[in-house]
Amino acid sequence: MNAQIKYSSYICTMMAKTHSTPQPVNMKQYIFLAFIILSAGLLPAQPMRRYTLAQVIHLAQKQSPDALMAKHRFRKSYWQYRTFKATYLPNLNLAATLPDINRSINAISAPDGTISYASQSVSNYSLGLSLNQKIGLTGGEIFVNTGLQRMDNFFPDTTTRQYLSNMINIGFIQPVFTYNPYKWSKKIEPLKYEEAKRIYMESEEDIAIKATSYFFSLLTAQIEWKITKKNYHNYDTLYKIAKGRYNLGKIAENDLLQLQLNFLKADASVEQAQLAYNDKLFRFKSYLRLTGSDRIELIPPLLTSFFNVSVSKAVEEAKLNTSTALAFTQRLLEAASQLNMAKMNGRFDMNLYASFGLSQTSHTLQQAYQNPLNQERVSMGITLPLLDWGKAKGGIKIAESNQDLVKTAVQQDKIDFEQNIYLSVMQFAMQKKQLAIAAKSDTVAQKRYVVTHERYLIGKVNDVLELNNAQIDNDNARLNYFKTLRDYWINYYELRKLTLYDFQKNRPITVNTKQLIQ
Repeated sequence: MNAQIKYSSYICTMMAKTHSTPQPVNMKQYIFLAFIILSAGLLPAQPMRRYTLAQVIHLAQKQSPDALMAKHRFRKSYWQYRTFKATYLPNLNLAATLPDINRSINAISAPDGTISYASQSVSNYSLGLSLNQKIGLTGGEIFVNTGLQRMDNFFPDTTTRQYLSNMINIGFIQPVFTYNPYKWSKKIEPLKYEEAKRIYMESEEDIAIKATSYFFSLLTAQIEWKITKKNYHNYDTLYKIAKGRYNLGKIAENDLLQLQLNFLKADASVEQAQLAYNDKLFRFKSYLRLTGSDRIELIPPLLTSFFNVSVSKAVEEAKLNTSTALAFTQRLLEAASQLNMAKMNGRFDMNLYASFGLSQTSHTLQQAYQNPLNQERVSMGITLPLLDWGKAKGGIKIAESNQDLVKTAVQQDKIDFEQNIYLSVMQFAMQKKQLAIAAKSDTVAQKRYVVTHERYLIGKVNDVLELNNAQIDNDNARLNYFKTLRDYWINYYELRKLTLYDFQKNRPITVNTKQLIQ
């Protein structure tokens, strides 16, 4: 449009020169002018892509850099939770040595007690299968294993072979009076995973807030550009009218110069607004990862449905849905876990071990599995510190102080959390009135400018300053309306983030985690 305006000015100048004084006909000038006129009408228009606010938010939550990073962070939390759950499932392990060959000179004791050095050559083979299961409630572990070993002893004249079979071995290991990390992990880790899901949903609302900001930033630049082009044409017309009135002596030279100055400022504003628009367009397309050179036009969200949100409802939903409320519980559990660890460790510890199995040894593989012999083992170990100079007591006191500190911090954070929700609800409720005032102001300012402009055209208003003020008030009212509209939508998505609740549809915000981990 700016290029077309300059081309039009150039054409008018050339035609004025041609009609003012007789000059030789320059065919190159006519051909050049004809080419410009035909090009303006025949060049193909660049494709236009139009977006609403909802479409922009959908694109941002799908393909923006923030959306991709939020998705990867959730995947990390998902696999951390899967790893935690795997620790409570049975573990099946296979261990083998194939083979272990040892050829060396060693000291050998004879039956009469003498020691001599002799060369030995031995090869060992082993194969074992074990099944282990942790018991989260007690912190112990049960196991079942089976295995087979073979030893070949090579002598200068002969070779001996022996098998040792461990048909089955069942047992358990149980620490007593010690800290049980599995018990606390079963309480804390599910909370962490649930918190990760809620953080992802809050990230989506954060993306909606950011996308809304980009949307209205570009929309404002788009509107400002249109305003500057409209003002340029208006001042062009007014300046031409003013020159005629000045020649007739109806207006002073000062008014003519003021309109000329306004016209020059309007001409400069068009290029500045276009540059600002291109900058905002680049940022907009970069955040949404939009490719191509298509023109983009944003459709203002003029139709806004208002609804009331009660503070009590918002606080209640925030306690039920948000990651912040879940983090309060997690922090208290972690502090209790640290206190339990301080009380249990370094005091009186006991470990129980018991196993029962069937085994046999023989020179042949078949006989190694015949007539098995019982194999039992029971052990109990205790640890009792007799003198630690108050180390254990000091650790307990530190953990108790830390727990009290966490409780106090959580209580204060809960108060601040509820206060933040209260302010957000009040601010959102205020936006309804603010938007109505901004819309009315825009209508009044526009009507005032139209009336003043028309009165100036017919000569009933000769004060240029009054016309300037009407135009400035009209532009500011239009931009202020969209600024207020932007504040409304940003406050709306901030309220959604704080509560993870959709007040329009009256239901909690949810997410399909299966799609995120695919």
